[in-house]
Amino acid sequence: MEKRFLFFLVLMVFWAANNSSAQSLNAGFPVVEEYTRRAQLLGNSGQQSSFFIRPFDLKGIYKDQEDSLVLSFFPELIRKKGYSFGILPAINSTSFNSKRPYGWGNKGKLPNVGLQSYFSGGFFAKLFFLKIQFQPEFVFASNNPFEGFSDNFSNRVTRARFFYWNNGDNPERFGNEPISRFWWGQSSLALEFGPMDLSLSTANIWWGPGQFNSLTFSDNAEGFPHFSLKTNRPLKTFIGNVETEIIVGRLENSQIAPSQSDSLNRALFRRFDGDWRYLNAIHLSYNPSFLKNFFVGFSRTFQQYNQFRGNTFNDWFPIFEVFQKKTLFTNGNSVEYDSRGQDQQVVLSFRYFSNKGNFEVYSEYGRRDHAFDWRDFIMNPEHARAYLMGFQKLFQLEKPDQFIQVRGELTHQQESVNRYIRYSGLIGNQTWHTHGLARGFVNRGEALGVGAGVGSNVQTLEISKVRKMNKIGVLFERLENHQDFYYRAFGQNSEKKPWIDFSLGLLWDHQWQNLLISAKGQFIRSSNYQWESASLSSQDFSAGEGKIAFFGQLHLIYAIKKN
Repeated sequence: MEKRFLFFLVLMVFWAANNSSAQSLNAGFPVVEEYTRRAQLLGNSGQQSSFFIRPFDLKGIYKDQEDSLVLSFFPELIRKKGYSFGILPAINSTSFNSKRPYGWGNKGKLPNVGLQSYFSGGFFAKLFFLKIQFQPEFVFASNNPFEGFSDNFSNRVTRARFFYWNNGDNPERFGNEPISRFWWGQSSLALEFGPMDLSLSTANIWWGPGQFNSLTFSDNAEGFPHFSLKTNRPLKTFIGNVETEIIVGRLENSQIAPSQSDSLNRALFRRFDGDWRYLNAIHLSYNPSFLKNFFVGFSRTFQQYNQFRGNTFNDWFPIFEVFQKKTLFTNGNSVEYDSRGQDQQVVLSFRYFSNKGNFEVYSEYGRRDHAFDWRDFIMNPEHARAYLMGFQKLFQLEKPDQFIQVRGELTHQQESVNRYIRYSGLIGNQTWHTHGLARGFVNRGEALGVGAGVGSNVQTLEISKVRKMNKIGVLFERLENHQDFYYRAFGQNSEKKPWIDFSLGLLWDHQWQNLLISAKGQFIRSSNYQWESASLSSQDFSAGEGKIAFFGQLHLIYAIKKN
């Protein structure tokens, strides 16, 4: 029996070595990921990838691998039987915010005013079933001061602001000095056995179909160290294709006070104790054999501070735990479940695309808290929820490789009206990505999923002309900032208005042989910035006015191509 098992394992190793590659496309890779997604809508992708689990392996994505624009940016400079080696593209991403932080989905970059630069590069290699990707990151941020939350509000309003700051980790400014940080970045070390990878990685994870945001994991925060067991391509079964990933990881807090006002921090900030958070998460997606281009997904995450974690199987892998709090109670009524400090998020998602119509639609619906029992779930399905929905459509122009691309996405984190029934005082409670004991679903002070801000809603629409990797277009965006704080602090006073950002962006991507350039210039007009109103002036309503700001970003991507 043991000999047959070893023989089977050796066959798997050599099969993996000869039928796969080491290159992977990082989550949120500028230009290339968007192009790859368009290629699938146009029928130029060789694999039924859901786009629910990123990064993904490049091999097999395209039907015509020799002519693929994407694979030409990840060339194998050496390829022999059993091993290969290649150089990863060098990336420089520079951004500038004129007056206040804006923008998200920038990996190791931080909310920053002034100039900020990101550098990344490295190599990939494969030796039989061992895959290595070494791609460290370096970030420099000028981290200039800016006008943040005012210290002139009343104590009631300020306490409402600190309620979300103390149940999360989202500082306005990351210290008082310029920031320089070197990190392992998008690096990974993996063992590959056929369609499965077992890896140790610090690379960003993206779960879900979103193009601009994700309810669970995105490229908004710096990647965190984690072990992962995942599919490197869809598993084909008689009922359809399956993709999955299970991770355990370590999350860190920023250890930074949230306000730029030292007096407010001294009075109200609940300081961190230095502990790290243990993370366990699972994603599963299914593509039915009878619905070729339809995908459904399920994600579940648990986090808690390490000091609260035990050593049983359920402590290490709470993702396999039951969903109802009632079933965890001793004698039906007395376990202190929340005192364990566990924070759970569950997300259901779907995506459908059509090659004939060159379009896709998708959505995610998440719930942050366990239901007590089935009655609680049925009566209050909107409790502690967030949702996301989006689309993309390509319109063919006269030339066969030119299209008008229209894509949009709506992300809603604000608490539902259920808060008026569930909580006393009409002020609501926790919001998406926050928790009383586990604090924020964050790494180093940035949300792991939605980067638009705690309790914020955002709507994005892009209209562009595209040809291969080239693009020119416009972006319209509306951001409702920290809506849960607004209703907690001001919601019962009809004279106070929310802080809304309206922005117009200009987009330009272009490829010159080995070089990719992606540029964005975004002009933002803030109405009632930091909840200050021009027409009102009192203790809670200090005088202010709409503010204009600019956000610019430039990606330079250079690849060493094989002759």
